[in-house]
Amino acid sequence: MRRVFVIRHGNTFASGEAPRRIGSRTDIPLVESGHAQAAALANSFAGSSVRLLLSSPLLRARQTAAPIALAANHPLDGTRPWLAEIDHGPDEGQPEEAVIARIGAQALADWEEQGTAPDGWHVDGPARIDAWRSFFADRGEGTDLLVTSNGAARFALVALGLAPRKLRTGAFGEFAVEENGRAELIRWDVRPQDAA
Repeated sequence: MRRVFVIRHGNTFASGEAPRRIGSRTDIPLVESGHAQAAALANSFAGSSVRLLLSSPLLRARQTAAPIALAANHPLDGTRPWLAEIDHGPDEGQPEEAVIARIGAQALADWEEQGTAPDGWHVDGPARIDAWRSFFADRGEGTDLLVTSNGAARFALVALGLAPRKLRTGAFGEFAVEENGRAELIRWDVRPQDAA
């Protein structure tokens, strides 16, 4: 049996700072609370029998993966483009109100609930779904840790025929993968303090 943990990077906005729609074109670091979330995740995975540790190429994901790698005593095995955040096109860097004003509330709901990208966003959903399916089909034992973003993580669910759901910063989802490659969602959007 293989366990796959899909981990969202830590916070990139400080408390009180207005969040913006940040995607693949904005490579920002973790803020102090994001580093604390990464440390909590590292504590959760300390001593795990890690088979593979992969990350998005973006700094926020790599900064989250670094303490996890140290705690699990397993080096980062590299980055994968399909773990990178999506490209929000003209909405990159915009506050949520501006995004809704441009695309409409229904288009945003369709993204959140069905994974249908709004006009102007660059997602390549079919390629991401194929990448997740291929990853789940890989054979092996142990624990795989994948550090990514909310926009990319949702496709792990879609690849299994499940509805996309949000993954909060500093949270993870867990899948059990049988030897035949059949993957089952165990839990989703769990922060380390919730799992204790």
